[in-house]
Amino acid sequence: MNWKFWNKKNTPKNTNKKKKSATREWVDAIVFAVIAATLIRTFFIEAYVIPTPSMERSLLVGDFLFVSKVNYGARTPMTPIAFPFAHHTLPLTGTKAYWDGWELSYHRLPGFSSVKPGDVVVFNYPADTINNRPVDKRENYIKRCQGISGDTVSVVDGQVYVNRKAAPNPPGEQMEYTFRTVGEDLNPQIENDLNITLYEGHSAKAMTQASANILKSYSNVKDFAPIISQKGISDPQNPVFPKSSTSIIDVKLTQNLPDYHWSVDNYGPIIIPKKGWTVKLDSLTFPIYERAIKVYENNKLEVKGTDIYINGVKTDSYTFKMNYYWMMGDNRHDSEDSRYWGFVPEDHIVGKALFVWMSWDENASFFHKIRWSRLFMGIH
Repeated sequence: MNWKFWNKKNTPKNTNKKKKSATREWVDAIVFAVIAATLIRTFFIEAYVIPTPSMERSLLVGDFLFVSKVNYGARTPMTPIAFPFAHHTLPLTGTKAYWDGWELSYHRLPGFSSVKPGDVVVFNYPADTINNRPVDKRENYIKRCQGISGDTVSVVDGQVYVNRKAAPNPPGEQMEYTFRTVGEDLNPQIENDLNITLYEGHSAKAMTQASANILKSYSNVKDFAPIISQKGISDPQNPVFPKSSTSIIDVKLTQNLPDYHWSVDNYGPIIIPKKGWTVKLDSLTFPIYERAIKVYENNKLEVKGTDIYINGVKTDSYTFKMNYYWMMGDNRHDSEDSRYWGFVPEDHIVGKALFVWMSWDENASFFHKIRWSRLFMGIH
């Protein structure tokens, strides 16, 4: 046998293959990291930060939290062409971080559970009437679910009721209170210890029920009472859904909207749409469900005289194609929530808030900026 010939023919070709350059290895590693991180953020878990006090004192401004995509099932990308790690706007340039020339329909992977009352949920802001972004590129909001599809929700003197039963109040829920002091003024350290806060633009101080119970027990605190809007009277200075400025009604059945006599503290009852539920459309129900029918479920909605047409067909009812939810902030008097813009459709749900991994107090002194007691705190 010609061993010399055999060796030449059977030598592996890759022995002469050039080794990747250091630059090429770095590029490959970065591309892999970006793809892996994008997949994790899209289908498993993503980090968020609390920018406003609407959930205080359950969640504080400066809380960094992880939100699970798998609990309710990850939503597949609806605007697939986008810059990685940017939500809707590129930093510095302020330009769009996505291309809306190609949008996909809504789909969701199987999850561990459905959204339940009491869950703290991140979702896309449904009342996006200015920017008109795609659903998955709308602003992220975080609130507590108070009602799910099919529930009847109402608020009576600040207490939420679901299907006529009082809903559990989270320990961090805040209300505003009025009080006066006689003799000595209230020690500022007491307000600090009880986490009593006067929010910008408000005239009354907010606190939890536990703090309120302590404060009103002080001998120099008099006339202590929660601020509750009067029952059965609309508040023109603070209108609520469907008459608020954030709930734009495109199609009207009547020239003037009916007066529901609702306010932030006395609201409803209102039925949350459920997939397969049929609502009778009349002058009272039409303003409440108009946006869901036209915008969220993408129907052509018209009114001709006193007749309603959906996709060109005259009708006096509508059967919903999606489930909806009712979301409210724990900081009851400083939260823009479902009381102002209505229902959250299921295709807007992003995920469930799990725990705080970092908390940063911008207003504290240098050595106290990290809220150590909140690190890795579970969210309930």
